[in-house]
Amino acid sequence: MTAMGEILFIDDEEEVRLSGCQTLEIEGFNTIALDRAELALNHLTHNWPGIIVSDIKMPNMDGIALLDKVLEIDPAVPVILITGHADISLAVHAMRKGAYDFIEKPADPDHLIDVVRRALDKRRLEIENRGLRLEIDSLSEMERRIIGKTPVMDKLRTATMDLADTQVDILIVGETGTGKELIARCLHDFGSRRKNRFVALNCGALPESVIESELFGHEPGAFTGATKQRIGKIEYANGGTLFLDEIESMAPAIQVRILRVLQERTIERLGGNQSIPVDIRVVAASKINLLEASDNGSFREDLYYRLHVASIELPTLRDRQADILLLFNQFADAAATRYRRPKPEITAERIRNLMQRAWPGNVRELRNAAERFVLGMSRAGGADPDTVNTTGSVKGTLSDQVDQFERSVIANALNEHGGRIGETADALGLSRKTLYLRMQKNGLRRDDYR
Repeated sequence: MTAMGEILFIDDEEEVRLSGCQTLEIEGFNTIALDRAELALNHLTHNWPGIIVSDIKMPNMDGIALLDKVLEIDPAVPVILITGHADISLAVHAMRKGAYDFIEKPADPDHLIDVVRRALDKRRLEIENRGLRLEIDSLSEMERRIIGKTPVMDKLRTATMDLADTQVDILIVGETGTGKELIARCLHDFGSRRKNRFVALNCGALPESVIESELFGHEPGAFTGATKQRIGKIEYANGGTLFLDEIESMAPAIQVRILRVLQERTIERLGGNQSIPVDIRVVAASKINLLEASDNGSFREDLYYRLHVASIELPTLRDRQADILLLFNQFADAAATRYRRPKPEITAERIRNLMQRAWPGNVRELRNAAERFVLGMSRAGGADPDTVNTTGSVKGTLSDQVDQFERSVIANALNEHGGRIGETADALGLSRKTLYLRMQKNGLRRDDYR
């Protein structure tokens, strides 16, 4: 049974009309019988949550003329045409114009129900996607960049805005793919240094011999191949922001030099003796706990405390499941525009799979999945990467895996039912009290799914 929507069933023959409506109503569909096509136009609006099932051959306005009118009001309304055998070519022509499907008379009840159910699901998803796009369009500039409607994302936006206009150095901690560079750029773009440079360096991508020159620059003759002076990243960022990503991978010798820069705000180029003052704000990012790294000796404790004047911890995608569909829609829309491809339909099955995945790569992995989806590569290699991997995607003890699976199932059900506790409890076969207790145990809030 579909979760929303109504069906306008149009046929000028009373027997056919009553039979078709009865077939659909027995299955629980909300059906309105009409004997003239023009009456359907009174029900239509841009976001009308329903579909149309109409005979082709009727007096006054026929099914083809009705289709033209519906496409003018909302091209995404599914129109299913019922046709006699002699009119099949006309029905095929109508599908090329935008009809959803056609059914040959006499309509097989099972086939009619199946087509109607698929059309209603398509319409429901279209309305939901429009709502999501409206949410994105109505967001503030900060909300457009740091996307999410969960409370943890509200706190992240507030913390970022509060720290943006300060001059303190900041440490950002988060798993791979959670958006550390995005937050660093927001700290720069919404602060007083926004008119100056944002300079990023991935400390884990360069060997020690190269990163020193990249950071501090060099004078001619400083080493073999240094034929002319080179300005380093720190000096180049003067007046702006220096972003050091994966700082946990920085070699100990470089850590010592960075600590001195943070303390004195001066540098010396390789091969030079001149002390050069720099006015920079340093934003560092790590995917591990640097305090634990300092305890085991892999990261300098004094550098950790110098960076940790202020810190921002980023949530994983597992901590903000209610944002998954919102993000996937935006990434898919962006990919469709970038690759000049139509955005495929996001089916209910795909939504379930998205909500049940563990997403170890977080938002970056979700973006890649959305791009593969738009490019039609979701089943490349014979496997659908948007399908739950029950053998390896969830890690930990058996108890951990059971808890994670339970949380995913409840979150998915809450999402499907818009946070309505009664409907969610019924769908899961639980009492309201039991559902509330399970939600509390898993840190789920009904408001996150409305």
